Parts: sequence; structure tokens; C-alpha cells
Amino acid sequence: MSKHICILGCGRSGTSIFGEFFDHLPHYTYYSEPRFSALETIDYSTPVAIKVPVQDDENDFFDGLSFDLKKFYQLFPENHLLFWQVRHPLDAISSLRVGIANNWGHHPRPGDWKARMSRPLLEKCAYHWNFINTNGYEQVMDRVIINTFEDMIYDPLATAKSVCKLANIDFQQYKAPVMQWANRIQDENNERFVEAECSKPYSRKDHAKKVGRWKENLSEADVASILPFIGQGAKNFNYVLPEAH
Repeated sequence: MSKHICILGCGRSGTSIFGEFFDHLPHYTYYSEPRFSALETIDYSTPVAIKVPVQDDENDFFDGLSFDLKKFYQLFPENHLLFWQVRHPLDAISSLRVGIANNWGHHPRPGDWKARMSRPLLEKCAYHWNFINTNGYEQVMDRVIINTFEDMIYDPLATAKSVCKLANIDFQQYKAPVMQWANRIQDENNERFVEAECSKPYSRKDHAKKVGRWKENLSEADVASILPFIGQGAKNFNYVLPEAH
């Protein structure tokens, strides 16, 4: 049997498009950001993929995760894989602006988010990215498989084949839907690119490329202002940051 899947990570880092890989596979049931309580009623007799389950009460706080980790392990079948989806912080920050500007609309929110509401937007986006990719990631770092946005964009078929091997998915049997998913992923907008459904409300048409978009969106002053907030998260995933000037 193919393994059950849970995808974690910061918003605007490719969690949606990666989750939709499993939505393409006919033997999987895919849930995008279900309420955590739904995990108690899901039928696990066939493979299930879940993208970032969210807390039932937005005031619940789990320090970088959106659910109680101990309870998750009690509810989710042992035959599972955890993936951590991550994207270069400057690109993710560029993409987080829409959601964070809307009452800090990305979850899980940091515990002190209300106290930071008056801070500059880019600073809030940087703080959010780093919070999830340090506090959240470090709780599961010994259990997760890291999937980077950049690898997925540059070679989606290689990502798909790797996931199939890890999750006991017969690539040859499901080659057609796997290829359908891989073919829709592009580094730039073109006739083949199909955006993830959950991503559409957060999109901005202010960049030509997805990898390295920060070079189109952020000035040197912008970058200098947020570098102090993202150092630890970048280090966790070996992302190289520009030097402050």
C-alpha cells in the first residue's frame, strides 16, 4: 500500500502545488488544509494525503505548527511520510505579502503576531517565514523529508519520481497522472503552467520568474531591512543570502 502523506511548511512555498501531486493520483484522497479535528474521521483504508492541517481554534498556539504534534502522531497512521516544503526566504517573503497584509492571513501565526501588526509588511513576512522554518521545523526536523521549491520547479519529474519511490507509488502504473502534474509546473507563466488552486487568491503578476523573483520585487534596501529576521531559517536549509550593504 502507498504511504499516507502529510505536507508541512510555510505558506507560499509550494505546499499547494506539491499537495496537488497527490490529488492527481486516483488512488489517493487529498485534503488541502483540513481542520485538524477532521483527522479523527478520515477513512485511512486507502492512501490519504493532507496538506497543512489547521487548528480548529485560531487562538490555539503550537509554536510554528498548526496542530498538536503529539495528538497528530496518535491520529495519523504509522505508515506515513512527513514532507517539509521550503522555499528561499526572499522569494517566499515576496509571495507572502498578499496574505500577511490581510490581517496576517497565513497560518500558523506567531504567538506575538498582534503586537507586530504595526511593523512594516516585509518585516512581518520575514518574521512569519522564519518563525515557521525555525520553531515549527525544529519540532519535526528528525522526521521530515525536505522538498525544496527550487528542486520542484527546476525538475518536477525528478521530484515526482523520488516521491513515488519513497511513498511506494508505482510510477509506471500512474505515469500518466504523474506526467500531467509535472508538465504543469513551470518557472514562468506560459501556456503549460497551471497554478495551484489554493494559490490563486495570493498571486501577484509582478514577476517573470518564480525562482529568484525577489530580484524583481525587492530593492537593496528592502533586502537589508529583512536579513536580520531570516538568518536562522535560511541556515536550517542551506539557503545563501546576499550580504547586507
